[in-house]
Amino acid sequence: MFEIPKLKYTDSGNFFLMAGPCAIEGEEMALDIAERIKVITDKLQIPWIFKGSYRKANRSRLDSFCGIGDEKALRILEKVGKEFDVPTVTDIHESGEAAMAAEYVDVLQIPAFLCRQTDLLVAAANTGKVVNIKKGQFLSGEAMRFAVDKVRESGNEKVILTDRGNSFGYSDLVVDFRNIPAMQASGAPVVMDVTHSLQQPNQSSGVTGGKPALIETIAKAAIAIGADGLFIETHPQPSIAKSDGANMLPLDQLEALLQKLVRIRQAIS
Repeated sequence: MFEIPKLKYTDSGNFFLMAGPCAIEGEEMALDIAERIKVITDKLQIPWIFKGSYRKANRSRLDSFCGIGDEKALRILEKVGKEFDVPTVTDIHESGEAAMAAEYVDVLQIPAFLCRQTDLLVAAANTGKVVNIKKGQFLSGEAMRFAVDKVRESGNEKVILTDRGNSFGYSDLVVDFRNIPAMQASGAPVVMDVTHSLQQPNQSSGVTGGKPALIETIAKAAIAIGADGLFIETHPQPSIAKSDGANMLPLDQLEALLQKLVRIRQAIS
């Protein structure tokens, strides 16, 4: 895989991990989560990128939590990266946000619903940062080669693809694991977004549901078939998280899960 600044343990033979809270809720919370994940990933020698959304633009209801302020949240991401010497990733939503976010983080993430937005992909590519494109819930793995082409043809070869399930009816998602090798055929490393693939969107309450009990199942299957990385949102208390609490992994369960996944990786290598 291409070089990502500050990414450690890339020669360990392990998958890499994007992990952190869904949204940046505050500095203390972000630093606490980062510190705890760093201890775990150092122990297991897992390359790790800290994940946190500086703003949540795709919300069901007007009163849903969107963020603590763009610059404030981005500065927290920057502080996490510097304090723990770890690369960071956040999502962007409009082309005008790419250059702004690129000043603070190492990886720019394109949300699944926006993976076909040409201007957004080109703007992200033009920053020179790594671009992580989430596969739309409405697309096949094969179709994502066109998103990869948009970034590469803009002069940036540093592309990651992430699967987060496919729409199954109006209020559920299903994971088609054929999408992982299909996307790997593009030559990009492929990540399985374990927690978002277990969402249950479009609930009558306007709050997305989830099936976190299946996190281990999806993660094990992804590693067993050769995913290059995993994306896992985690929080000390998902029940009070301000975004996506219904499908996040409790932070105190992360180490045990990763230990199992490392053993699977070793078994198939």
